[in-house]
Amino acid sequence: MDRRILPIFLACSILLGDLPRLQAQPARPLTAEQVRKSIEGGIKFLLAEQDKKNGSWNDMSDYPGGVTALCTLALLNSGVEPTDPQIQSALKFLRKFGLNKNPKTYSVALQTMVFCAAEPRRDLVQIQNNVNWLESIQQPGGQWSYGVGAGGDNSNSQFAILALHEADRVSATVKQETWEKAAEYWKDCQNPDGSWGYRKGWDSGLGSMTCAGIAATVICEGRVATPNAAIQNGLVQCCQPQEDDDSLDRALTWLGNSFSVRRNPGPRGNWLYYYLYGLERVGRLTARRLIGEHDWYREGAEFLISQQYPISHHWEGKGHAEKSPHIATALALLFLSKGRRPVLMAKLQHGPADDWNNHQSDVAHLTARVEKMWGLDLTWQIFDPTEASIDDLLQAPVLFLSGSKSPQLAGTEEKIRGYLDRGGFLFAEACCFDGGPFEQGFRAYLDRVFPEKEYQLRRAGPEHPIWRVEELVRPESPYVGRLWTVEYGCRTCVVFSEIDLSCYWELYGQGRTRGLPGAVAGRLDDANAIGVNVVAYATNREPKGKEESFTGTSALLELNAAGSRGTIQIAKLQHGGGCNDAPGALVNLLRTAAQGDLQLRVSTNEFPVRADDKSLRRFHMAFMHGRHDFKFTPSERAALKEYLTNGGTLFADSICASKEFSTAFRRELKATFPEGSLRRIPVTDPLFSSAPGGYDIQKVSRRDPAQQQAGQPLRAPRVREVEPELEGIEIDGRWAVIFSPYDISCALEQHESLECRGYTQKDAARIGLNVLMYTLNPDVGP
Repeated sequence: MDRRILPIFLACSILLGDLPRLQAQPARPLTAEQVRKSIEGGIKFLLAEQDKKNGSWNDMSDYPGGVTALCTLALLNSGVEPTDPQIQSALKFLRKFGLNKNPKTYSVALQTMVFCAAEPRRDLVQIQNNVNWLESIQQPGGQWSYGVGAGGDNSNSQFAILALHEADRVSATVKQETWEKAAEYWKDCQNPDGSWGYRKGWDSGLGSMTCAGIAATVICEGRVATPNAAIQNGLVQCCQPQEDDDSLDRALTWLGNSFSVRRNPGPRGNWLYYYLYGLERVGRLTARRLIGEHDWYREGAEFLISQQYPISHHWEGKGHAEKSPHIATALALLFLSKGRRPVLMAKLQHGPADDWNNHQSDVAHLTARVEKMWGLDLTWQIFDPTEASIDDLLQAPVLFLSGSKSPQLAGTEEKIRGYLDRGGFLFAEACCFDGGPFEQGFRAYLDRVFPEKEYQLRRAGPEHPIWRVEELVRPESPYVGRLWTVEYGCRTCVVFSEIDLSCYWELYGQGRTRGLPGAVAGRLDDANAIGVNVVAYATNREPKGKEESFTGTSALLELNAAGSRGTIQIAKLQHGGGCNDAPGALVNLLRTAAQGDLQLRVSTNEFPVRADDKSLRRFHMAFMHGRHDFKFTPSERAALKEYLTNGGTLFADSICASKEFSTAFRRELKATFPEGSLRRIPVTDPLFSSAPGGYDIQKVSRRDPAQQQAGQPLRAPRVREVEPELEGIEIDGRWAVIFSPYDISCALEQHESLECRGYTQKDAARIGLNVLMYTLNPDVGP
């Protein structure tokens, strides 16, 4: 769009009703789809506003290239690829700005961040030149001003630190002295109440500047603080004493007490979008889901979506800079996109004292390593399991529990079990060399989480994927024989290490890995390989964005307590071939039926019955799965035949496409119905259409494990688009038996193993929901 037309466009938009929504929050709870559409709308607006001739946006005369860099940075973080022609045009424009035309801190810092995010290898020379310039204008006191000259303020200083941080991450050289001076500056100018103002002693605390101070402190301390793990005289020293510094705690307390997403906390309340961009950084860099008692991302996203113009999809703030739709939209996109980064794992807090955090940077360093390996932007968090709900915990696919003393987790057993039942993963270690008390306490705790004898810790054998999912662990590694697992249905849901892992994650992130003694280097590699392998196994290398957890299930699960009248109930058929090998499959399918598009009134309670149990007649549908051979008794066959002939439906699948179970199932159904047998249901059948009220699934995605080579990391399975393969037995014009020889249950358990042949999670759920809707609409026949 021509910039000369923009004022006219905005005026017309107002007259025609393109006003931002001013209600306090969306009428319904925020959904992942709302967040995605909001980001997509902001992207479209910025791309449409770009000058097609030179690739720029409307820059401010005092800060050449600054607005263009800000918009480009927002687009890159929102998922627009560096190879996109419009991004390439913007990069070409930004590369024209050297350091010989009165450069300004803001512009140079933003340009640096763009180059680091887009094509850092190509632009490494310019990135290093920018680093050198920023270092050259740092004031003796550690701060930065608008450019060359005396003075300095916390806003310019923040942007300089952000640029140096990103440059350091792409291997540019930043002097240690620069970090040390900056760290001292931020500590020195913090207010007694924990806040920061625009300048030291210049005014009272501001939300935007307190966010700047927190983020800068975290970044600088990560470079200058004494680590909790070290190598001395060729030996690894773990669990080193931690520095006693409460500056971050005081700052977070101030921000929590002053929290708002509608105004910039402080006397004036302006610079709102700038503040929100800083708020996102605080939550992400401090690994906090909550600031005070506020879910900062959910509340911020709800507010921003309510303020987005519904037709043009831009944002507009108040004041000199944020009045610009380009600046406000870029800052809004940076909040929404960076704040939604997938959570890779979360550290669990527990007592006594801070025993849960003996290595403060362990998970941060492991997450950074995984980011580089997978080419994804990820984050991590900290949870207090006594305060968090199951839905809260499910925001993290992996919970990390570490300590040297017996963990104080009483009262959280049911919550952790619920988390594991819903697809979560618990990763634990005994640290500080003498982790005996922790191991003893953890084992006792796990016995309370899993009272069933079949779900006990067992040593991980050499065939387990955690030794080679992503990286190979040496056969002579000290971890061999020291890792334990709990096998739960289709998957491993707990991994426990008897010895330190986190100590070596902490060491690796310090970048001091060259010239180490062989034994130390080998264990360092092994510990980091195990960490990466476990999160790869638990997430299937596909961690979900934070907004995916916005639709909670607590209210929906209250249906079970509301009585069974009018509620769909499904039986779970018992047999000897692994009838409970995927215990969460049916429950998760029913949850999806309740909370997804269908909004069915279902019970997620389990109703296990044998085929010859008279109570089977109460259910219109029965579900079964397995992975081993089994046989029905003559009475079970007779009762099952009667149930199906009288209108019941049996839906079954073979876990991970087990040939043993498929053979047994076909044999038993043939014995039950000698006059007929299972046959392929044609893809043209209404079962695969939306006719019964479900989805059009004539094409679905299926995972086929890759051929694995001995001694090599596991290769990712091939995902193919295929026609769904279901087999059935027809009785009186309807499918009374529906069987999938490919896995559905493990996918429903939210675990798509690298070695499991079957449908993807999304399509497994859709197949299951179509079968359910088919049984509820008997008039739709084959």
